[in-house]
Amino acid sequence: MAPRTTSHGQCHVDPSTVAALQRRVFDWYAANGRDLPWRRTTDPYAILVSEIMLQQTQVPRVIPKYAGFLAAYPRLEDLAKAPLDEVLRLWKGLGYNNRGRRLRDCAAVVAAGGRGELPRSFDGLRALPGVGPYTARAVLVFAHNDDVAAVDANVRRVLTHELGLPAGLGDGELQRVAEGVLPHGRSRDWHNALMDYGALVLTARATGLAPRTRQGAFEGSRRWYRSRLLQALLDDGPQRLDQLALALEVTPDVVAALTDLLSRDGLVRREGDCVQVA
Repeated sequence: MAPRTTSHGQCHVDPSTVAALQRRVFDWYAANGRDLPWRRTTDPYAILVSEIMLQQTQVPRVIPKYAGFLAAYPRLEDLAKAPLDEVLRLWKGLGYNNRGRRLRDCAAVVAAGGRGELPRSFDGLRALPGVGPYTARAVLVFAHNDDVAAVDANVRRVLTHELGLPAGLGDGELQRVAEGVLPHGRSRDWHNALMDYGALVLTARATGLAPRTRQGAFEGSRRWYRSRLLQALLDDGPQRLDQLALALEVTPDVVAALTDLLSRDGLVRREGDCVQVA
């Protein structure tokens, strides 16, 4: 049954439709759910690490990095004290290096506040560097089994397809629908099941529901050059602009522009013509 839409644009889903969806997804998950390393813990810090790593990065690439990162920094306090260049070397291969920097900054903020644990509330988590609404809700779900809805691309696709929602439904209204279909007391299992169902069954190809955002080609892009510049600094230490230009096969002006971008992200710093990891 398609959802009923009010004059205010709100979707109301029939309870029998919700119950059928919950049974179908849970039954499928019981037989097909993935055994992922971050599902074997309820430690909020470990959950946060996994969520930051999984942003725009595929699961197979995250699994070995997740294990190595937690081996190096098993506690939030360990990460808070880590040098940025060390963190970024461990982050290599995940892309979007500013995520690694923000994760370390997040740990430093918590540790500086005299707490050894992440905040327990949505607002407290949102106040931390790099923690957006989805990530805050995901920590509450997977660490604490809180009855909140965390809507990622897979959850959006499953709910849109299975409940007959408009493909362009706004984030706020989709969040309200997701909260309405949440089986209370089973938030952790429900989200794991929805995410696997979306990743393995109701894919973008199977449903025709394309992701809302798409990344362009990486090689040759500005992101690619930024990554290469940062990696050159991690591999060989501080360098002059002309040295980096030679290594990247671009002009010093291009290197200067890339350095400015990386500086704004807090990843490098420049003193005169010399550039180094921040």
